[in-house]
Amino acid sequence: MLDWMAWTWPTAVFFLTIAALLIVFTVLALRYPETPRTGILRIETTRGDRLFITLLGSAFINLAWLGLTDLHQLWALAVCLLFAILVFRFV
Repeated sequence: MLDWMAWTWPTAVFFLTIAALLIVFTVLALRYPETPRTGILRIETTRGDRLFITLLGSAFINLAWLGLTDLHQLWALAVCLLFAILVFRFV
């Protein structure tokens, strides 16, 4: 099923998760509009901004994890989840 683009199941799950996040955040934005808030970065951010910061930061965390450690990649996922919690709470 995934042979047409040489995808693996983890790659497909990754992109499906991002698509699901975008759909959920779009529905949240339509159903529960929010006003921007100012966090520790001293810039106004919305849910979508914080999601973007989380995704971008998680990409860098994973790249650094691959380049700097020999530990299993699931540990990087745990770090990314902690990073996401912190971004959504404080940024």
